[in-house]
Amino acid sequence: MSKLSLIDRFHHWRRKNRWNRQYKKGKWDYLNNDREDLRYQKIVEFISKYASKNPTILDLGAGEAVLNGKFDKNSYSHFYNVDFSKNSIDKAKQKQLPNSTSLVADIHNYNPNKTYDVIVFNEAYYYVHHNLKKEVLNRFISKLKPNGLLVVSIYKEGLDCWEIIDANTSIEKLDFNKVETDREQTYWKVGAYRVN
Repeated sequence: MSKLSLIDRFHHWRRKNRWNRQYKKGKWDYLNNDREDLRYQKIVEFISKYASKNPTILDLGAGEAVLNGKFDKNSYSHFYNVDFSKNSIDKAKQKQLPNSTSLVADIHNYNPNKTYDVIVFNEAYYYVHHNLKKEVLNRFISKLKPNGLLVVSIYKEGLDCWEIIDANTSIEKLDFNKVETDREQTYWKVGAYRVN
């Protein structure tokens, strides 16, 4: 975060506080609806297809652990839900999902001391400040085990996100889909990448 100006750090702090208020008021409850389920199912499909059996999964931008809840408890060894909203993580913890850990952390500076079979940027990468996108991406790629899988889900286009991800020579693209809904303007792009 030291690479951000004082004004950028203020805006980041303000966003965090806004999301805490919104999660507390239930504004993000729509993440559990059928339309959102389409993108979650694509993420689950990519993990099932490309990840090792019973993977350890790190979900960055996990919110209240909706993605974690889409998996059968026997399909992963451990699931880590990370979000910078304390209120969303409190909701995740209330679910008491098996073999899961939920923690509050900011992906701008979160640096876990373990490696994972799968890391998911779950509607989170486009919130990373532009000046830090490459650094954050590289940090989490380095947290993937050999043959690890990176899955990225981005609402609509995600300014510069795909260009930065696709230009990274540490990963290779395995799959990429546009997940469309009954609303023309509501779609996601989901990519799966293998670490080199």
